[in-house]
Amino acid sequence: MKKFVILPDVACDLSGELREYFDLENYIHGYVHINGEAVRSTLDWDTMSRNDFYSTLANKKNTISSAAASPEEFYLLFKEYAQKGYDILSMSLCSKISGTYNISMLAANRIKEDFPECNIYCFDSQRMSGSFGLLVCYALEFQRQGKSFDEIVAWLEENKHKVHQMGPIDDLTFIARRGKISNGKAFFGNLAGVKPMGDCNTEGYVTVLTKVKGIKKALAVTVEYIKELAENIEDQYILIMHSDRQAYAEVLKGMIEAEIKCKKVFVSDVFLTCGTNIGPGMVSVYFLGSPVSENCEREKEAMTAVLARCE
Repeated sequence: MKKFVILPDVACDLSGELREYFDLENYIHGYVHINGEAVRSTLDWDTMSRNDFYSTLANKKNTISSAAASPEEFYLLFKEYAQKGYDILSMSLCSKISGTYNISMLAANRIKEDFPECNIYCFDSQRMSGSFGLLVCYALEFQRQGKSFDEIVAWLEENKHKVHQMGPIDDLTFIARRGKISNGKAFFGNLAGVKPMGDCNTEGYVTVLTKVKGIKKALAVTVEYIKELAENIEDQYILIMHSDRQAYAEVLKGMIEAEIKCKKVFVSDVFLTCGTNIGPGMVSVYFLGSPVSENCEREKEAMTAVLARCE
């Protein structure tokens, strides 16, 4: 069987532990522009520490935005593997959120012209951060098990809408700055300890399913939501991603390990690219269930049942 490489972009948010565990060889970097200065976005805190990044992000005087790697950067990395005789599976965050997928396609078309023998597939995950990262983990796991290039692509396309997420955001100030809620709602929400909680919708964005008071209840609701929606959880990996909320993430990990039997639970940071768009204060789990329903109707029903158990 011909060798192939799996190359996700930096928005998969896979920590060094996850990259080592699943044998991720390489990935596409990106950039974060801070007050006009470009900072390379990686999956380590090497170009900027976690504390410095989230402190910068929290300061409303700073202007911060994320940017994908250039078509040339994609092409050069693809070329590196094409020259070695590898096929290439490129994995990108949701095309409705970012232009990364389209950039990967431009580079892939050049590869097909320059290396006709290279089979290259660009996968639009329809997800970001941990939900995207979970798909990358399974692709790597299947590769390690000896599944073929085509088998992995088929699984990804069939299952990308089965990734669910749940968890609270406890800092509404950044959400207000993004125009999602008013500053007044953010102020009083923070004061009252209100924490929005949502799942991925069919468009790759997050639909808020409920708002709870207090981190203790929010984490309990998160665990119950996994129980309500996960399918064949004993055969699954669960990812926990956090944006500057390590302590909450570790507590949630312990709760899941105590109450749910799965393969393994991982904790990872949200790094520069996704952190720029999510902001501080998130802790969320990612797992597989049945396909996300239209307008998250089934997920809303599931949350109603969960809240009844958590009262």
